Amino acid sequence: MLASRKNTFNTALTAAFIVALAACGKSEAAASATAGPAAVTIGPEAIAVIAVATLNSGPAINGSLMAEKTASIRSEVSGAVIAVLAEPGAHVTTGTALARIDDMVPREAFLSAKSAVTQAQLAADIAHREEGRSERLLAAGAVADNALEAAKRTDLAAQASLEDAKSRLASAQKNLDNTVIKAPYDGVVSERQVNAGDIVSPGTALFVLVDPSTMRLEGAVPAEQLSLVHMGSPVKFAVTGYPGRDFTGTITNIYPSADPQTRQVRLYVRIPNAGNGLVAGLYATGRVSSSTRQGLTVPASAIDQRGVKPLVSRLKNGKAEVVEVTLGMRDEGSDLVEIKSGLAAGDTLLIGAAQGITPGAPVKVSAAAPSADQTSGAQSKVDSSKASSPKKN
Repeated sequence: MLASRKNTFNTALTAAFIVALAACGKSEAAASATAGPAAVTIGPEAIAVIAVATLNSGPAINGSLMAEKTASIRSEVSGAVIAVLAEPGAHVTTGTALARIDDMVPREAFLSAKSAVTQAQLAADIAHREEGRSERLLAAGAVADNALEAAKRTDLAAQASLEDAKSRLASAQKNLDNTVIKAPYDGVVSERQVNAGDIVSPGTALFVLVDPSTMRLEGAVPAEQLSLVHMGSPVKFAVTGYPGRDFTGTITNIYPSADPQTRQVRLYVRIPNAGNGLVAGLYATGRVSSSTRQGLTVPASAIDQRGVKPLVSRLKNGKAEVVEVTLGMRDEGSDLVEIKSGLAAGDTLLIGAAQGITPGAPVKVSAAAPSADQTSGAQSKVDSSKASSPKKN
């Protein structure tokens, strides 16, 4: 009898425990349903805020930079180079000596020409005085007319000889001066093509001098886009080796004819180079700013154009939603697109992988992703907490 009562009690206790477990499960399910789906956490790099910006549209242009003023300095005399006074990369001013050529032969020629001028000057002075004396004697009736004519011819010949001697002296002086190679303008020595001891002759290349204060970009545009290009149009471009920097130049020359092979028209862009930051020979890519205006802009990567109408994913009231938009001008240089309708300034868009978030799902933007140390520290706390908590049977 006692055993029967004990079995009945155990059965009742087990039934009560099962009912309690069922009630607990229902309450947890109800709480989960009330809380809704968990928020998707994204970083600040997955959003873009719509703002008003300036957009530029026009033909693309690319090419290599070159110094607008470049001089190949060549020898004008023959002789041996006795000294090289400038190396590549040296900044020089107008008149700075770059090299010296042996001046022994030009100096001797100069001294000889100078002596010839002195002799011609004496002969011219004597002939002039003789002409004056002949005029006085003719007036006194002491000489015939032909004597005065002879004196005049002698004076003219002496003056001609003097001018010839002076011309030879000037040529000898120039040759002597040309033994010192000088910079024709302020600039930077780009190349040195001669060494001390080399024998040079007129026309031998010695140095290349560039003026880096102004650079030039030579490019081309398709003939069908020629109407978008004008003298003085600004050009914005980027240069290899200067990441994140934009430069601006101005169109100064447009060729009057198109290339018969490519059907493109060449043009030159003048680029101020204050501080000599740009280097000749680098590759540049840019775009002519033929049309400019301000408007609401978004990154092109934020727009989904796979469907009939362009769509964007907007974050509003903490939830993702899809919005149809109307597009305007596209700035190829900055990769921005104008939004004409559908959005307002200050709206937040989802970009990158965040565009795949289901519409209506809650989204939370984190200030910054946790570091590895913070993550490992948090995990240690969780593990410690688990270790210290008692096990339940």
